[in-house]
Amino acid sequence: MSQESDYSFEQKTNFIIFLTDDQGYNDVGCYGAKNIKTPNLDLMAKEGMRFTSFYAQPLCGPSRVALLTGSYPIRVAEPGNSKSFHPKLHPKEITIAEVLKTKGYRTACIGKWHAGETQVQMPLKQGFDYYYGTPKYNGNSKLIEQSPHRSHILRNNDTLMVVNTVEEMGQLTKKYTKEAINFIKRNKTSPFFLYLAHNMPHVPISASEQFRGKSEGGLYGDVIKELDWSMGEVLKTLREEGLEENTLVIFVSDNGPWIEEKIGDHAGSAFPLRGSKAQTWEGGVRVPAIMRWKGKIEEGLVNDELVTTMDFLPTFSEISGAKISQELTIDGKSFNDVIQNNGNSKHDKFYYYAYTHLQGVRDDQWKLVIPRVEKPGYMKWRGRKIDAVKEIQLFNLKNDKEEQHNLAYQNPEKVKELMALMEAGRIELGDHDVIGEGARFFDNDTKTKRIEEFNKWKNNIKE
Repeated sequence: MSQESDYSFEQKTNFIIFLTDDQGYNDVGCYGAKNIKTPNLDLMAKEGMRFTSFYAQPLCGPSRVALLTGSYPIRVAEPGNSKSFHPKLHPKEITIAEVLKTKGYRTACIGKWHAGETQVQMPLKQGFDYYYGTPKYNGNSKLIEQSPHRSHILRNNDTLMVVNTVEEMGQLTKKYTKEAINFIKRNKTSPFFLYLAHNMPHVPISASEQFRGKSEGGLYGDVIKELDWSMGEVLKTLREEGLEENTLVIFVSDNGPWIEEKIGDHAGSAFPLRGSKAQTWEGGVRVPAIMRWKGKIEEGLVNDELVTTMDFLPTFSEISGAKISQELTIDGKSFNDVIQNNGNSKHDKFYYYAYTHLQGVRDDQWKLVIPRVEKPGYMKWRGRKIDAVKEIQLFNLKNDKEEQHNLAYQNPEKVKELMALMEAGRIELGDHDVIGEGARFFDNDTKTKRIEEFNKWKNNIKE
């Protein structure tokens, strides 16, 4: 993609995505949190737009890949033509950063990457000028000592330190915030895109000494309080540098809260939604999202339109004037009209994938969930959170976002209509046992590895 030669600052819009990890729908004050105080996020909602039907993917890696590429993860190409449970970006995939660089944007990824670990899959090879953060995560346990994983903090390609202790984990939010503020100040006379992806509140959680024991919500509340402080520091910097009116700031979580016995009280809440991270019930994929853009987004609005993280790429493209190749198929839709004119979403459907397994579809306010087995064999340990669905489920999310009332028997025509949408999704995007016609494969042995994986998985399925 060619890059603009004229770098004169023309008051182009800056973009900031402030992403948190495993923060639940109910883990923000303005979303109903009781013991967690988030004054900066609440003020951001008061000065901007708060979304109540905003969707991500149900897990960390897939969610990040969708956000960066504007596509369902199962569509996105991976090295070796795989379609992994936890996808890794192929170097030929086009990201938000690469699109914006064609318009002279300075780009930075600060925080958790988790979209590939080899050098060719890292941020500097995916359109980012600067990177500071951890390539992946620090395990799945409450205590860092219980995890075999260790995060390395990198600056660009250089390792600065290994995160070995809970105290060191507790410094990440402050480190990332400092880096983000410095990036904004360094690039205040250039258009910029800042992707600030915090590790918290993914376990093992920790807060800095300034915030430990300072909330009513235990350690988890302390962590959220510090994240709220981080957002406050970013907003304060924009105000001090005179950048509020030409910066679109987005707060969003990557998926629902991780609710599992071994996590205990180190997890958040998706109340009143059903389910959690790794599930396609609303609690796993419907996330808190707030946007502020002084003078462009009307203050104090609450929006129930269907919007997704896949929409960032086309929205930023429209606002910045950057072109997306017509040869590139994406699934996101621009929400520029939603935020600037309180218009309607351009989405006519949303597919619910758990890893590579298509489990449901939403059309307007109707959601269809198809039958599935508990803990499917082909998912191995990753499927431990997948619960059984014995019959087709149909929910009207406008009246029942808690997904408690199955209306399938009363609405056979709607079921038939949504089943046709499901089949269209299987054909175009794919499923755990189907190669999608629109799925991207960039390597020479096209689809070979994918087919081998399918055969392997089929042999492991336990009905």
